[in-house]
Amino acid sequence: MGYRVVDTDSVESEPDRPCECRKLSDPGGLDTVAINRFCAEPGEQIPLAYHYHETQQEAFYVLDGTLAVETPEGTYEVPADDLFVVDPESPQRAYNPVDADAPVTVLAIGAPPAADDAVAYDPDDE
Repeated sequence: MGYRVVDTDSVESEPDRPCECRKLSDPGGLDTVAINRFCAEPGEQIPLAYHYHETQQEAFYVLDGTLAVETPEGTYEVPADDLFVVDPESPQRAYNPVDADAPVTVLAIGAPPAADDAVAYDPDDE
């Protein structure tokens, strides 16, 4: 048996990200799922770019605030305590709108973990 408690505030934020990003998988000893906590101020986006994953399914659980997710089908508004799920090969860009009243805090879960399967997406190429 194995158990771990991870103090997420003690995990260093990743450098060179558009918002605060704390990668929690390694501190939690997880190898079959990726878990990240993001906190985005108004006007900040969560991913590095509009993208999709070839094999990874993602879920964004909104802890506080309202998350906006741009997709080719339109923009979704995801309030606190709701979950937004993205299937593989489905482009998305998650962000906190410029006119938001507060930061948005999101727990992002991806499986399988896939460090190298993100593909940049340009909606103008469609």
